[in-house]
Amino acid sequence: MAQGTGSINSDYKDWEWSDNAGERARLLQSPSVETVPKNSESQGNGLGTTSALGAVFIVVNAALGAGLLNFPAAFSMAGGVAAGITLQMCMLIFIIGGLVILAYCSQASNERTYQEVVWAVCGKVPGVLCEVAIAVYTFGTCIAFLIIIGDQEDKIIAALVKEPEEVGSTRWYTDRKFTISITAFLLILPLSIPKEIGFQKYASSLSVIGTWYVTAVIIIKYIWPDKELVPVEIPTSPSTWTAVFNAMPTICFGFQCHVSSVPVFNSMKQPEVKTWGAVVTAAMVIALFVYTGTGICGFLTFGAGVEQDVLMSYPSNDIPVALARAFIILCVLTSYPILHFCGRAVLEGLWLRYTGITVEEDVVRERRRRLLQTISWFLLTLLLALFIPDIGKVISVIGGLAACFIFVFPGLCLIQAKLSEIQETRAISWWAQVSYGVFMVTLGAFIFGQTTANAIFVDLTA
Repeated sequence: MAQGTGSINSDYKDWEWSDNAGERARLLQSPSVETVPKNSESQGNGLGTTSALGAVFIVVNAALGAGLLNFPAAFSMAGGVAAGITLQMCMLIFIIGGLVILAYCSQASNERTYQEVVWAVCGKVPGVLCEVAIAVYTFGTCIAFLIIIGDQEDKIIAALVKEPEEVGSTRWYTDRKFTISITAFLLILPLSIPKEIGFQKYASSLSVIGTWYVTAVIIIKYIWPDKELVPVEIPTSPSTWTAVFNAMPTICFGFQCHVSSVPVFNSMKQPEVKTWGAVVTAAMVIALFVYTGTGICGFLTFGAGVEQDVLMSYPSNDIPVALARAFIILCVLTSYPILHFCGRAVLEGLWLRYTGITVEEDVVRERRRRLLQTISWFLLTLLLALFIPDIGKVISVIGGLAACFIFVFPGLCLIQAKLSEIQETRAISWWAQVSYGVFMVTLGAFIFGQTTANAIFVDLTA
């Protein structure tokens, strides 16, 4: 995309808030990314420290996560292997396109985080909506993480106490609500209180290893299945034509790395849109292989009976699977504080902007407010996780928001960026890019509306 000669939202006062927003510079920035301070000369001068190969790894790391546990169920909902792969490939085109658009708009606006780009390019209202969406998305993801902890601990405890799974345990200390609560209070809450998350910097590498191991176990278990595994029915078509759309939230949730992509782009030694296009294409292809391998093998192993969390379909006493569960628990324990930090930073930025109080003036109250925000966030997510035991219900809600980050906001940014260009005549390429942006917004709005309505009227009321 060619750089326009016009400025984007040149009235800076319409969206200025950066001087008083405290943690804004770190907002939703990958713990692996070290960016340089933003200034007008830093763009394109090679001041970043991340190589193109390193950027590929970071983007893959941002995309891969516990969401892969839901992919076999998504293949089942989509109507089989062919439908699942086709749906992923079609969506991947727009997923990569959205990442490239964000890099283009980051250069045009000279902003270094996702929500800042939306503020600068689209204005105040979309900027606020973006921040609210980020807060809700991170909140929902934290709930999903706690549910995953409960799922995996159920199976591990069942193996340790050697009780039949169908009978269920009667011991109070093996009750799901107790195990989730004690894990959350002892491990997650202390990690969520600090103002900075620098200590989480190397947790991302462990998450990548864990997700690759889970994928490898699922593939191996399909190739060499357990002898006691009963043959299952393998659907080859969706139950209804609308059922295909029910798989979209999982795909969006799995591939959503767009919010953290802008800091990654600006951390590169040569932050160029063309180079970034190659980086995100390579990263998304790697993620595609991981998710597709997990989805196909998990689905073909258990068919239509696969659980929303695929690891729940395996027996408790399977040692390789038990290790996969331990990896997932460890990944989630380190990911929750990072997601909470991101959501808290959004709330802090909104509070400081609308009260007009600077960080320097609000140091004492900031500590008290941060403690209150953290405890409230933690208790609400824990309470909801205890009474929503199905991870599929949560992903069906937050997957719609992920579609907004992938399609709607990048599409709006592209439209506004092209409209801001000062050109005597508008070439066919200009109209093509605006049309592409309109299509992205329309598609994202459709996915968000359809999945959210389905989650409210079907999943959450069931």
